[in-house]
Amino acid sequence: MENSVHSTAPSPEGSDLQPDPFREARQKDGVLACEFQGSVIPMILRHADVRQAAKDWKTYSSDAPFRIPIPSEEDVRTMRQIPVETDPPDHTEYREIVEPFFRRPKEAAMIAQVEQLIDEAISDAVARDSIEIVRSFALPLQSRALALLLNVPMSEAETWIGWGIHVFRDGGDGQKKGAALERYLHAQLDRAEASPGEDFFSALTQARFRGRALTREEMMGYANLTFAGGRDTIIHSISTVIAYLGRHPEALEYFRGDANRAVHASEEFFRVLTPLTHIARKCPVDSTVHGVPVPAGERVSLCWASANRDETVFDAPDEIRLDRKPNPHLAFGAGTHLCLGAPHARLITRTLIQKCAERLGGIAILEEQVRFENEARYRRAVGWDALSVRMVQRGA
Repeated sequence: MENSVHSTAPSPEGSDLQPDPFREARQKDGVLACEFQGSVIPMILRHADVRQAAKDWKTYSSDAPFRIPIPSEEDVRTMRQIPVETDPPDHTEYREIVEPFFRRPKEAAMIAQVEQLIDEAISDAVARDSIEIVRSFALPLQSRALALLLNVPMSEAETWIGWGIHVFRDGGDGQKKGAALERYLHAQLDRAEASPGEDFFSALTQARFRGRALTREEMMGYANLTFAGGRDTIIHSISTVIAYLGRHPEALEYFRGDANRAVHASEEFFRVLTPLTHIARKCPVDSTVHGVPVPAGERVSLCWASANRDETVFDAPDEIRLDRKPNPHLAFGAGTHLCLGAPHARLITRTLIQKCAERLGGIAILEEQVRFENEARYRRAVGWDALSVRMVQRGA
């Protein structure tokens, strides 16, 4: 069945986590056969099994254009996403081309710029009687931080903000879904080819892959993934932090005690949120996954969300423990496909926590609509459709 997401009432007051929809199947069988778009795909659920499969690219291949996301994305884009839909050795060489940009969040200059962005966002929020976090706080913050990451003018972020939350699913112009994004990316690459600079698009036009220039389709594959992969995940991570601090005002004092506490807390938020429920891999030959047959060319699912609440790995997995150590979560994947954007997500999340602790005396949740992913055999909370709060300046 088609992926369907809708809102409902928030969880009971004081509850931070919705029920784990995979617990029973994970404990009993380790796999859940679920129907997506008319095909039955076995979801691998246990932490050890998911981690092993993520590292075994020969058995579980990523060389499946449009079919690595679940549901598959033939109707939202026209190119293979690079490097995520490739296997080694191609993947390794493709990844090396863009890694310098995705290491930038570790540099002092970008750290300072993200701190300034978040300071400005909080200043704007406290000046209002209330603010809707998803569209008026998280979306602008994510868009502006992405402009810093890609080293493009901040004015570009205003265009991305104007697309709203669901531009990749709703083109809004009667054309193929995602058409607005593709037109934008082509225009940026045209500009970069004509007058290259120091930005991400220019780097793609100047890059070499095995001694040749990238094709336009390859450039589009990189660019499409950069926008699609780092949008909802960052927005929901920001919203998760704000919602938690709203429910737990004592946490602000906890974070004020030691700025480094935000580092461990960020990892815990990634574990419990896991914005991307799962990802697919293709089996090149006939396989069996925990007793479920998978014909050659068909897919399995690596369920990050289930792995991250595996009770054999995480003590009290249904609790948010801000000081959880160790925390071997798989929110960013594992193996060769470990998420390129992880340093960026970590920088934004920990800085947001630190700045909220510095600047805010409290966050009052006024209204919320939890976002659910509904599939044939599970229903999972994946963030918020709306989250309205009042932010109170510290000392006010």
